[in-house]
Parts: sequence; C-alpha cells; structure tokens
Amino acid sequence: MAQTLTLDLAKQIVAKHIDDPHLLGHCLAVSAAMAGMAAHFGENMEHWQAVGYLHDVDYQKYPQEHLQHTEALLAPYDLPAEDVRAVLSHGYGICTQVEPQTLMEKSLFTVDELSGIVQAAARLRPGGLADMETKSVLKKFKDKRFAAGCDRQIILQGCQMLQMELNDVLQCVLDGMKPFAQELGL
Repeated sequence: MAQTLTLDLAKQIVAKHIDDPHLLGHCLAVSAAMAGMAAHFGENMEHWQAVGYLHDVDYQKYPQEHLQHTEALLAPYDLPAEDVRAVLSHGYGICTQVEPQTLMEKSLFTVDELSGIVQAAARLRPGGLADMETKSVLKKFKDKRFAAGCDRQIILQGCQMLQMELNDVLQCVLDGMKPFAQELGL
C-alpha cells in the first residue's frame, strides 16, 4: 500500500536531493502557492503543498533531463501514483508528455512559473509580499523583460486548463504565499 505524502515527508525527500538555496526557495514558493490553490478548490492544503514542494526533486541533479529521473528517485518512498503523476505533469509540453488532468495537476502546472513572477515582484517592494496586490503583479506580468525566465504562455495555458482568469489564479497564489513571506525572505 502506498505511503501518504505529507509535507514533512516531501521536505525529507527534497533534502536528500536538493541543497541549492535558490531551488529550495522555489520549492517553498510553489508549495505555498499550491496551498492557495487548494484552499480555492476546497482541497487538502497540506497534500497540495507537499506535491508542490516535491515538484522539482530531480532538478538539481538532472537539470538537462528534468523529470526524467523523478519516478526512480521517488520509487523508494512508495508514494501514491497520482502524486508522482502530478509532479510529472508540471513539465507537460516542456520535458514530459504527462498532460495535467486533475485540478491539482493543472494548478501545479500553472503556479510553477507564476510563483517566480510573484517572488521577483515582491523583492522589488519595500513591503515584500505583505501588501502586494494582484494589480501590481499583473503590471510586471505584462513586461516580458521582467522575470524573463518565467514563461507567461505556460501560465496562461494553465489558467485556460483551470478555466480561471489570470487575476483569480494570481489572487490564490498571493493568498497562499503571504503566510510564508518571512520563510521566503519576502
């Protein structure tokens, strides 16, 4: 029988494969953003956070083969197949062909890139995340040079999958990330 994926377990697994502070910060940001999405959909927040935290577990060791080693790295933990699938689905069309199907998968696909824009925008504000509103992030979103490494097309594709407006997804992400502002250094 598969082991339940908790946030503590996700952090233990990630700690064995990632020690880069920037990548760990990204994992935390995505985890927090997933909490906001879970709250929006009335789902288990800790579970969604755990999947979000785990999503880049193979990236530090295999950046050029991202998600190609994830199943092997996670196999010893006997995690539920749907959680492993969710992790794989965030690379849909980029480095996997695992198409997001569930709300959790679609959310992870969307917030992976969006959380990066939110983090970058928060770093420019004296109040960080605390007083950030969607309109200020949307302004940065429209500037393709800002956080240029964050793919806006993927974010918009994810919003379409979720059948949500960007502004609404962004509000969920902000709601999820704000409680973690101090931990994120924002």
